[in-house]
Amino acid sequence: MSAPRLLIISFSTIRADARLLKQIARLRRDFAVHTVGYGDAPDGVSGHLQIPDEFPIWRYDRLAVLLRRYRRAYWSNPAIAAAVSGLAGTQWDLVLANDVDAVGLALAQESVHGVHADLHEYAPRQKEDVRRWRLFVAPFVRWMCRTFVVRADSVTTVGQGIAQEYERRYGIHAGVVTNAAPYADLEPTPVAAPIRLVHSGAALRDRNIVAIIDAAEATSADVRLSLYLTPNDPGFLEEVRARAEASARVELHDPVPYVELSRTLNAHDVGVHLLPPVNFNNTWALPNKFFDYVQARLGVIIGPSPEMARVLEEGGFGAVADGFDAPALTRLLDGLDAERVRAWKQASAASARDLSGEEQAERWADALAALLAAPSKRTRR
Repeated sequence: MSAPRLLIISFSTIRADARLLKQIARLRRDFAVHTVGYGDAPDGVSGHLQIPDEFPIWRYDRLAVLLRRYRRAYWSNPAIAAAVSGLAGTQWDLVLANDVDAVGLALAQESVHGVHADLHEYAPRQKEDVRRWRLFVAPFVRWMCRTFVVRADSVTTVGQGIAQEYERRYGIHAGVVTNAAPYADLEPTPVAAPIRLVHSGAALRDRNIVAIIDAAEATSADVRLSLYLTPNDPGFLEEVRARAEASARVELHDPVPYVELSRTLNAHDVGVHLLPPVNFNNTWALPNKFFDYVQARLGVIIGPSPEMARVLEEGGFGAVADGFDAPALTRLLDGLDAERVRAWKQASAASARDLSGEEQAERWADALAALLAAPSKRTRR
């Protein structure tokens, strides 16, 4: 008996999209997976429709959006139009739409058992700190939510706070599949003297990296800070490099491939991440690096971000600063000692399996299995 046919739609470069790769890796065990997205076909799929790179999904007809002719703006988008053309005449057992832009297209497909929408953040407030986006784009995104997303047969998103907001605003009941890192078979390393702090990720000004440096230099605790930063903002990265070269406590390293990240981080003691709540999604973020630190068997220090704090406190593998600035982090670091960090690292090891990407991916499989088990829903919406 042939496996059911699943179409996964994502307007991202799928081979470079960690969430999509986890999704495909799990679901291809149960389905013949076909994909729509940018770039070459991801490994292990049965078919792939490549959207031309010259058709970025964000390029909606500006005048149509300004005039609130949203249906025209959506279906005239070149990326969506290319997908419509490429999918003409196809039939599927299920369709999985990744993010809000893909849901309308998914609903238009011939699908026996319906559509699952996986929402990677709270889309209506994605860039609410940018005035132009808030005034002109946000109403269009809200239209997609109330026109398309509310019609999906099941929904998941990345965190509980975001799920609650979708339900409060649109009546969408969403399960949660976090952006957890793959399970790493590692043990906590002995706590070093000085204690080894680490931060990995993008070199961007809004990631509070300067505050982490300031706190590492100001604390009375014996610590050293390692930074593994990707060159997203080369100018800012050079500023960080100058700070590190002038500091006895800070080292800037070249970024490492993601497959090597857990083992690289494992040589440290505490992962630090202070994400300022500049918009709704930052406020409720539960980012990859949080889980990277757990898989590396590190203690974790964060700012008072409610979703990260909830997971951290449940696992007992770190501490929450009382603010997002350098003085708040300094106050927390001042109380740091080897015994406390050792307990965090052991708690992180105890939480690693439950907080792994493999465990989270089962929730996608469960959601799709429930749709397959239900009566046939439609041929086309």
